[in-house]
Amino acid sequence: MQRRYFIKSGAIALATMGLSPSFLRRMTYGMALPGAAKGKVLICLFQRGAADALNVVVPFGERSYYQLRPAIAIPAPSSSMRSALDLDGFFGLHPSLAPLKPLWDKGLLAPIHAVGSPSSTRSHFDAQDYMESGTPDVKGTTDGWLNRYLAASGTCEQCKVSPFRAVSMAPQTPRILQGSAPTVAMDSLAQFAVRSGGDAAARLEALYRTGSADVVHGAGSEMFDAVKMLRSANPQQYQPANGAAYPRSQFGQRLLQIAQLIKSDVGLEIAFADIGGWDTHVNQGGVQGQLANRLDDFAQSIAALTLDLGDRMENVVILTMSEFGRMARQNGNGGTDHGHAGSMFVIGGGVKGGKVYGKWPGLAPEQLFEGRDLALTTDFRSVFAEIASGHLGASATDALFPGYTNGSRLGVLR
Repeated sequence: MQRRYFIKSGAIALATMGLSPSFLRRMTYGMALPGAAKGKVLICLFQRGAADALNVVVPFGERSYYQLRPAIAIPAPSSSMRSALDLDGFFGLHPSLAPLKPLWDKGLLAPIHAVGSPSSTRSHFDAQDYMESGTPDVKGTTDGWLNRYLAASGTCEQCKVSPFRAVSMAPQTPRILQGSAPTVAMDSLAQFAVRSGGDAAARLEALYRTGSADVVHGAGSEMFDAVKMLRSANPQQYQPANGAAYPRSQFGQRLLQIAQLIKSDVGLEIAFADIGGWDTHVNQGGVQGQLANRLDDFAQSIAALTLDLGDRMENVVILTMSEFGRMARQNGNGGTDHGHAGSMFVIGGGVKGGKVYGKWPGLAPEQLFEGRDLALTTDFRSVFAEIASGHLGASATDALFPGYTNGSRLGVLR
């Protein structure tokens, strides 16, 4: 059985087709890996398609911004709801990100501007691959940087980690989690529970109880116990806490299920979800329109997740990313073309929020990258390395990002 087929099909459904020794070896290896200290969780959210950083975190204090975007720029903050939400007198949030403003006010939200990959590629596929592999302009990397974290966290005989240590809410494993350390991808918890029930679960339990004390026996035991834990959470009956209302969108429902996994205490350490629709070449819009609608779903979903998790956010960091930004000047179709530097959000109880991080390069003609894009001042690997070490406790981030020697940190974590 191929690993990707297992992941796509939903874990325990494999019991109806037999168990591969190679799969079980990977599971056993994974069981020996220690988890992050104190139940830390990292939630990575990928905005696929290249989100327009300049209209997400709006530099309304930059005169050139309005000269470059006469039709799609977000107005400077005012009493109107059709203007940027002031953060610090220079930057503001797009008004569709209003659900995230309370997180800024509470010091839980840290935007990072002019951040991204040093690669100059304008290819979606390559840029996403570089960001997820953690090796810009190196196409030969076979694993993702988060999988390298999982595999390099060390081993010990006493440590046992749930098969749900790293979960992506997706039909197949994203590039960022591909590698030797085992991970699980699933479309939904409800489907996983259904596939794990009935004859499949009974066959797996029978295999465990009658198997010899070999690798099959050990891995079957751990997987069966983990599935029982997950099923006990009753995905179909889950009620979000604190009045949280998730959008009915695919992204909103994926974040709801991540919250459920965290609350179910099944050993989740890394969660991943993505959201498409950010490639706004045509009719991007400003305060209203295509981008505004996408940001509304994005913000409402994240706000619901943080509200639902409540006090658990003290041990959670949410990291958003997109493969690159978009051209500083609007195009002739009312949109923006592929650019260079972008923006990220870091959210959590351990985040030093209430500040926009990153050196602002400016938008004057001589300040633009290749004369057209927001210039890069923060390498995405610096952000990822800080979160891996400061939040998850990784001790050797050079192993996560081979070839990256700049150890500077922005200081986004407390």
